[in-house]
Amino acid sequence: MTTTVHGLDEIKALAGKDLGHSGWLEITQERVNTFADATDDHQWIHVDPVRAAAGPFGGPIAHGYLTLSLVIPLFSELLDIQGVKMSVNYGLEKVRFPSPVKVGGRIRLAAAVVSVEDVPGDGVQMLLDFTVEIDGATKPACVARVIYRHYA
Repeated sequence: MTTTVHGLDEIKALAGKDLGHSGWLEITQERVNTFADATDDHQWIHVDPVRAAAGPFGGPIAHGYLTLSLVIPLFSELLDIQGVKMSVNYGLEKVRFPSPVKVGGRIRLAAAVVSVEDVPGDGVQMLLDFTVEIDGATKPACVARVIYRHYA
């Protein structure tokens, strides 16, 4: 379910809130190959299904950075911010990839707002905890503490 907020005061009110889970997204070989082409990372564990089948994961896996980049569309399912002039991804405090995502697997995002603070320039900074879960797995694909800034 998407939470919709209007303006900085409603963003501030999100501090400490759990935003829930996105829907599931299947990781296809086509998506992995497209990411490999965009980043020039054609390591065989990602793009060679035959060789990867004999590898350590029993098949091809998504790039860790592909998994991280997918938090953007998944997060848009959880939070809709209106009434601001600009929102920017300000950075990451910590990122880990505890478990690989196999091609054909499904992921979803769980998000929680850790804090919201005022920043110069009539804005706020949101600190969020993101967990990318893998359907049926005990360990997540990615855990990240992310920073967004929103300006009125």
